[in-house]
Amino acid sequence: MLNAVGQAQNILLLGGTSEIGLSIVTEFLKNGPAKVILAARPDSPRIEGAVAEMKGAGASDVEVIDFDAVDFASHPDTIDLAFANGDVDVAIVAFGTLGDQEALWQDQKLAVNSAETNFTAPVSVGVLLGEKFKAQGHGSIVALSSVAGQRVRRSNFVYGAAKAGMDGFYINLGEALREHGVNVLVVRPGQVRTKMSANAGEAPLTVERDDVAKAVVAAVLNKKDAIFVHPLFQYVSLAFKFIPQAIFRKLPF
Repeated sequence: MLNAVGQAQNILLLGGTSEIGLSIVTEFLKNGPAKVILAARPDSPRIEGAVAEMKGAGASDVEVIDFDAVDFASHPDTIDLAFANGDVDVAIVAFGTLGDQEALWQDQKLAVNSAETNFTAPVSVGVLLGEKFKAQGHGSIVALSSVAGQRVRRSNFVYGAAKAGMDGFYINLGEALREHGVNVLVVRPGQVRTKMSANAGEAPLTVERDDVAKAVVAAVLNKKDAIFVHPLFQYVSLAFKFIPQAIFRKLPF
């Protein structure tokens, strides 16, 4: 259980090589050592670096467990293993793909894979995490959503539609778990400077991954339901919802 200064005993990162996810865990570790469980594909070339990063950040122990986002049948075993040695204080759902947005809507196989990775897989692990957290009666689930899901745009509508579904699922998972002492935080970072976004170009209100980490830890401690990492996005997203589609399609993004 998180103590008064935000120190956790066990932290689970689903998407164990996610740059943003690792930054969030690092920020939690500033409050004191914790065991870190990295759930990632066993063939990931970045997992050794992620383990070293967590040890360097002060993790008391780092465990790696196999996790394939689109192997849905394996998810129950993965989550059982993550909780095998006791309660998890914070679980971070931080996996996803961006992909070539123009290719996605014109290739059925690519579109389905994107939807499964960015929506179906988060729902799959979300249900399983919900069961575990409900049973233990405490803890926080952090779901990395996107501002792209607030008003789906032509430029990335396959990705945006999946994120819209994920966002709605986790907001209401939080409502379902509230009475059981569990908090769910939905994080909408906007564009973050990471390897995943390196080829996307610099967008307005782009933030650093450390900005995301600081905002997430503060929001978890304050038991927030949802945050926009850059505060201006809250007002931009609200305004977008009221723009008619005939006008919205003419905007330059």
